[in-house]
Amino acid sequence: MTERLIGQRPTLEDVALRAGVSKSTVSRVINGEPKVRAAVAERIREAVAELGYVPNQAARRLVTRRNNAVAVVVTEPQNRLFVDPYFDRQIRGIRQELVQHGAQPVLLFIEEHDDYARVCNFLGGGHVDGALLFSLRADDPLPDMVEQMELPAVFGGRPLPGSGHRGDVYTYVDADNCGGAREAVRHLVSLGRRRIATITGPLNQAAAIDRLDGYRDVLLDTPPHLLVEGDFTLRGGADAMALLLDRAPDLDAVFVASDLMASGALRILRERGRSVPGDVAVVGFDNLDSIAEATDPPLTTVHQDIEEMGRLMARLLCDRTSQHPPQGDGPRPLPSVVTPTRLVLRKSA
Repeated sequence: MTERLIGQRPTLEDVALRAGVSKSTVSRVINGEPKVRAAVAERIREAVAELGYVPNQAARRLVTRRNNAVAVVVTEPQNRLFVDPYFDRQIRGIRQELVQHGAQPVLLFIEEHDDYARVCNFLGGGHVDGALLFSLRADDPLPDMVEQMELPAVFGGRPLPGSGHRGDVYTYVDADNCGGAREAVRHLVSLGRRRIATITGPLNQAAAIDRLDGYRDVLLDTPPHLLVEGDFTLRGGADAMALLLDRAPDLDAVFVASDLMASGALRILRERGRSVPGDVAVVGFDNLDSIAEATDPPLTTVHQDIEEMGRLMARLLCDRTSQHPPQGDGPRPLPSVVTPTRLVLRKSA
């Protein structure tokens, strides 16, 4: 083999020569195409490793129309990712699945209205093969924007119907929020609790609405003063619990729509001299171990497999982009997935 200059990158031809095959066969293996015999493919991979061959990504994009990058769009303040373990788990699951498909996540945040134009310019600029979007609110313009640019997308959570779009036409991965809430409230009823309040999430998000619906399925005639809207944050849970105690000092249980809010609620109950679960039983939602096992007392909560939901989102998207060009093929229906939930009993209820 001809000696290479120091620092000169090995080429596709070098790999083909080392493996004893054609350039086209090497290209098929590198691009992950089928119909190459296993022994030949292994020989090519060995040649790639021996030579230290790195594919020219720009050239590959011209052929495959793929960037091997996926946008993860979070409609939340950036600092939420550092204080709410829910997002850490979901993004961890997304990344684990994308790595299996040879893709990398590109994290984008929408905190203010002006961010929509910036994010959509990036999504429409051919930089990514698709998008994973979560924490959407009612009337969020993102679903329409993504559909108009014909970019494959999967949503984390059921998109709500909004301005110009129907929530049921988009592919999403979600937990059985309504069923999990029903199980939590039925458990509180089974304990003999009769004045059961709830702290909801923001009621412009589907998860919060569904968890409230589950609560109401069990407690049909709950008075309005036993319901307070929170915001899925620690401070929001604390503020909502304080308001509930002011409104209904005789309450004996509370279903809280997230573990983070439940942690804040437990702090207020302790400060107000209420024992848990003696005076007030508490059930959360998420089963985030870093919260539920660290609260005092440990938190009974509804389990949802957050990492698995992230993996499912990424898997659905990669299945779509591996079968069709990433843009210009028009929307194609994909199956949505609703994952099961279950109650995890600890000492707060």
